[in-house]
Amino acid sequence: MAEEDPKGPGSPISLSFSGSGFLINYQVGVVQALRELAPEIMRSASKVYGASCGSVVAAAVVCDIDVGLIKEFFHEAMEEVRKVSKLNVCPGYRPLRIIEKGLSQKLPENSHQLASGKLCISVTRLLDLQNVIISEYRSKEELIQAVICSCFLPVYCGFNPPSFQGMRYIDGGISNVQPGSDSETMITVSPYTGEVDICPRDCPAYFNCISFFQSTFQLSVENVCRFSYSIFPPSPPVLHEFYLQGYHDAIFFLQRHRENGTVNGTDKKIPQQTPVHCDKAVALPALKSQETPGSLGSAAEITSPHLVPCKLRMNTSLSLTDR
Repeated sequence: MAEEDPKGPGSPISLSFSGSGFLINYQVGVVQALRELAPEIMRSASKVYGASCGSVVAAAVVCDIDVGLIKEFFHEAMEEVRKVSKLNVCPGYRPLRIIEKGLSQKLPENSHQLASGKLCISVTRLLDLQNVIISEYRSKEELIQAVICSCFLPVYCGFNPPSFQGMRYIDGGISNVQPGSDSETMITVSPYTGEVDICPRDCPAYFNCISFFQSTFQLSVENVCRFSYSIFPPSPPVLHEFYLQGYHDAIFFLQRHRENGTVNGTDKKIPQQTPVHCDKAVALPALKSQETPGSLGSAAEITSPHLVPCKLRMNTSLSLTDR
């Protein structure tokens, strides 16, 4: 039986993973929480959308591979970016080669069969900069190439865009960073605060939003830090905090849609919600060392393997920002 949409009864849900850059750890945390606490949502999703690095997570969900494996080869790609960025702001194609190699090793040989008709990857056609959704794959190599096309950020990743079936494409987030978000049966996931189902919740004092890449983002210091981190990755402890916050925010989402406190009709309880707050006293990586704890507070303050009660700089409950 298909999992009913928590946002409205009757229809099977779909999932959408936004562009995330090196904040992919946040989305990995979300997937891990959903797999543990609401596995039917993952198994029965009719479509799984992904843009840019979110397409890597979407591919892992559709092919049912361990999302922890994604963290492994992305860690290698991040180390490459840190090493190159000391001399050059743009790392070139090398991080994408690491991601391509990781996908080739981790995805099953029949991944294209599992993904066809279900995995929807957002790419931007270089010819006219129009958004294209790729959902059919003739081989595992084609599937990986579609993901690489969606992740290719011009200039940052080089000047020679990859191709899919003879057509050149660039980063899918440029034309649609949250694909499928107009559907009422879509669960959207993003590491940036905005009009998204599962995302960080910043101080409600910020009411100003900005729309670009066909999505809406909240204007806040925390979001500025997140955008910076997505291109210039912070230290591993900070990235781990993003993983934990993704796990935590997914729990909060499930709580809002499970009034009886259980998941999928089982007796498995959802942990009690603990608010997560961002530390505003964090400068952009260009202004502070990347070894400085990030906008989610110090990793040493984490007292639970799944929940992230960070230092309070703004004493605000997540419930106040509930959509």
